[in-house]
Amino acid sequence: MIDIRLSDNLELMAEMQDNTVDLIYCDILYGTGRKFKDYQDLKPKREVIEEHYIPRIKEMHRILKDTGSIYLQMDTKINHWLRCILDDIFGYDNFRTEIVWFYNSQGKTNKEWNKKHDNILYYTKSNNWTFNYKDVKDSITDLTYKRFKKEIDLKGYYTSFKNGKEYKYYLEDGSLPKDWFEDITYISRSNKELNGYNTQKPKSLIERLIKASSNEGDLVADFYGGSFTTAEVCKDLNRNFIGCDVSEKAVTIGLKRTKY
Repeated sequence: MIDIRLSDNLELMAEMQDNTVDLIYCDILYGTGRKFKDYQDLKPKREVIEEHYIPRIKEMHRILKDTGSIYLQMDTKINHWLRCILDDIFGYDNFRTEIVWFYNSQGKTNKEWNKKHDNILYYTKSNNWTFNYKDVKDSITDLTYKRFKKEIDLKGYYTSFKNGKEYKYYLEDGSLPKDWFEDITYISRSNKELNGYNTQKPKSLIERLIKASSNEGDLVADFYGGSFTTAEVCKDLNRNFIGCDVSEKAVTIGLKRTKY
């Protein structure tokens, strides 16, 4: 099921029943105050951010299953305010981590540190949640292989010793996932994924989150649909999807991306 709506997200969530969504991922409004090609961003003022997000995050909490997870993506302009809101609604103990996604976009400056990352706040609704770590293990890089190649046996195992015990690691299995992503590139102007919507995010980024925190047949929601990458990824990974945007252009793109 792929359900894409032209709707304000508060209105859509008001129609949804309690405890029905397995995973929420939203690439939210970043609070830059800018007028982008396809939407107007919120002003970077705390009262504006709180007025917009508090009622919406309360609704997200209501419709999320007790075993569910939520990922909200933003940058450093408002992540400190969103942390406070999420702590109040989901509970500080249900904060799992802040994921940092490193990328190398085209904008550059010599006046300050170049801003080349997004923040993804990750919370659960309880202490019982889905995390499929085997599906999102980090690959072993060439640098790691070169570093340990003398210690790797013919079968591809690396052996190490700790406190007198022998540990073997199979390199092709990868390593346990970390809370920073540097192997996912920003969508360049020549990327085949581009569909004409401003601030589009790469499929590989959202694939990693959906694989980690949901299973086939689960319901995933995105209430800031934008380019509806989440909807397409859900279709590819056999997840159900519900989401919306207030932009007709966004909804048209989403329906086109998920057309069977």
